[in-house]
Amino acid sequence: MRSTAPTLALPLTGAALTVLVALTACTPADTQGPPPPAGLTAQAGSAGSVHVMWRAAAEADGVTGYQVFQADRLVRELPADKTMVDVTGLAPLTAYAFTVRAKDAAGNLSGPSTAASVTTPAAKADDRRAPTAPATTAGRPDGPRAARLTWAAATDDTGVTAYDVYQGGVRIHTAGPGETGTTVTGLRPDTVYTFTVRARDGADNSSPDGPAVDVTTPPADGDGPATSPDGFTALASPGEVALSWTAPDTGRPTTEYQLYVNGRPTTVIQFGIGAAVPPPGGRVEHRLTVTEPAGTAWTVKLRARLPDGNWGAFSAERRITLAK
Repeated sequence: MRSTAPTLALPLTGAALTVLVALTACTPADTQGPPPPAGLTAQAGSAGSVHVMWRAAAEADGVTGYQVFQADRLVRELPADKTMVDVTGLAPLTAYAFTVRAKDAAGNLSGPSTAASVTTPAAKADDRRAPTAPATTAGRPDGPRAARLTWAAATDDTGVTAYDVYQGGVRIHTAGPGETGTTVTGLRPDTVYTFTVRARDGADNSSPDGPAVDVTTPPADGDGPATSPDGFTALASPGEVALSWTAPDTGRPTTEYQLYVNGRPTTVIQFGIGAAVPPPGGRVEHRLTVTEPAGTAWTVKLRARLPDGNWGAFSAERRITLAK
């Protein structure tokens, strides 16, 4: 705890200076490191790469970054918002062990995590054929902060070595070659997530995306009703994009929605000014005029302005290609 020196009306004497120094010096230095990261896994993605993942630290731990070690060698440093990394440049048919340490703002390091061991597969010469995409994908919420995903096994001429889970176009998880399901954690309550899965072989060839699946996490205790627009669709036709969704049932009509295109806020769609206000929980339609060239790829999602003035949770994200 930091002490505050008293305010003195007279010039500081030698005795007063001694007291001031003593008061200032009583502030203890931060020398205690955060807890070691938990849930470390290591999965070989190819003959020369390993995907290392761990659980994010609790906010109260004050973690500002992570250090990834292979044996006793530091191989990566990452900020606190990154909890996975691909370690490349490895040798085929070789056993490796990885650990991770957390770092706080004072530079204190945690102890090492429990080690995760993995052996890279054999290299495949001149393998340029990608695996098939997983034929089906299914998902369901596993509480307000996790989702359980399953997929159909893919095939490859040299063998599938990993399955990569993507959310919003970003890889968030890697599962082993014999796995057809995983639990994704660290999600937010009352949020729609759109997941896809790709298969990968020992030469790092990735399949196309398997079918997308939407998973809506339920509100946490005390969060109130769901706030994300439901059943969001986006259909491109020449010169326009037709959007449709079901308004969140917050007890009042929702008059504003914020539209994101390619991950960036683009416009606010307003109702009630020349357009009827949809009822709570009612179906909403809106058409966008577009001038971008045909073939332009978009990802789109939106969220509603809630009665308290805050933005609610996002809808599912949709990928479209503008039509001719």
